[in-house]
Amino acid sequence: MEVLVALAIMGIAVTYVIQLFSVNLGSISASDSHVAAVMRAESRMRQVLDDDSADERSWSEVTEDGYRMDLTVSDVLPDRTENLQLKLLEIDLTLHWRQGSREKELTLSTLKVVDKL
Repeated sequence: MEVLVALAIMGIAVTYVIQLFSVNLGSISASDSHVAAVMRAESRMRQVLDDDSADERSWSEVTEDGYRMDLTVSDVLPDRTENLQLKLLEIDLTLHWRQGSREKELTLSTLKVVDKL
């Protein structure tokens, strides 16, 4: 009888540990997907920041690996910078991707100071 009780307790403990490993592997997969998306978004944001053409616009892009990016460059505080030789642009990048059956989204925003033309 003691052996049966011990085997039952051991079976419950092993089942619990296996479930923990399963949840942990799912979390690792989700974090890998999120890290890849952040790296993709930061890379594209750097390209936009390095571009010297400073015009207001919005556009969307789709990458080969299934990411969709919505980018917006807009003038910020034009009334406060009208007497300056500089203007302030806000750059918003929203990255969309699918992970399993769910749609994921990541948004990056930054400001850039450019010379008025």
